[in-house]
Amino acid sequence: MKDGQLKAVITDYDYPDLAIETEILAKNGIQVLGAQCKSEDELIAIAQDADALLVQYARVGERTIKNMPDCKVIARYGIGVDIVDVKAATDAGIIVTNVAHYCIDEVADHAVSMFLCLARRLREYDTAVREGRWHWSACGAPISRLKGQVAGVVGFGQIGSRIAARLKPFGMEVVVYDPYIADDKLAEFGARKVNMAELLSESDAIFVQAPLTDATRHMFDAKAFAAMKTSAILVNTSRGPMVDNQALYEALVSGQIRGAALDDLEDEPAKKRNWQPTNALLKLGNILVSPHAAYYSEEAIIEARSTAASEASRVLIGQMPLNVVNREVLVSRKLRAVNLRERCGA
Repeated sequence: MKDGQLKAVITDYDYPDLAIETEILAKNGIQVLGAQCKSEDELIAIAQDADALLVQYARVGERTIKNMPDCKVIARYGIGVDIVDVKAATDAGIIVTNVAHYCIDEVADHAVSMFLCLARRLREYDTAVREGRWHWSACGAPISRLKGQVAGVVGFGQIGSRIAARLKPFGMEVVVYDPYIADDKLAEFGARKVNMAELLSESDAIFVQAPLTDATRHMFDAKAFAAMKTSAILVNTSRGPMVDNQALYEALVSGQIRGAALDDLEDEPAKKRNWQPTNALLKLGNILVSPHAAYYSEEAIIEARSTAASEASRVLIGQMPLNVVNREVLVSRKLRAVNLRERCGA
């Protein structure tokens, strides 16, 4: 506690202001400090006396966690927590929360929209019309019927399953690679479980919606692209580093695959202070890139901000948060939220 007041640090944000967070936290006497940290050193300097951390894009690693002796909760502004060292937080007795059901419809809509744009060659048609070419062949290449094509979904969680549900009305067969999903869950969506090799070789479109881990980083590399159909389209609305950008560039230039749609790049521009569009992929015509915006709707933004702030506030005033990622910390003797220890049996 600093001068009798609890302190919540917002590591970084791209919202126009912090009015939503401030209104929620200030009700309980919690001071709000907004920052734009792009490195661990910057984060440590501003957050070392924080009681709570609210995180959008900034990496919260082990060194940062070790330098925050007062921190009791790290609240993520989204579903994924790959940017937080959850193990280090748990070892330190810090609760990690997320927004468990946030933006699942938005991301599914975005993924399918990007696919349809590429599959129906809408950008090429739009360019042709603006240039005075009015003909069905103006897109410059064949378009195939979607009905009967195979859509591969990698990761069948909340978003992956919604992508599958949106594809079925187009008459596409859905195959799924997810080692952790039960067969009866797939049956609900009329989907078929396959291994990764089968998904790569069978799919006309591949949708990536798996979490980023050491095992999934660069899941789509040169070997994966070589195993795909030359007519295939890759859609990644998961984390940027899931796809090896250099390998993807070579696959697109050589015609190894037809096209790709990415909602993030491997270098993750939002985490850089002075990012410039130097990625070679951005020079290609057979790729569609959005600025990590698949989550965006006005409703989703409000949900993310209000939930993250509310979770942090709950922990600091002794209430149980609703979306705890590391539930084992609740029964740990190291749990820093002293007013929750007795309730949780720690």
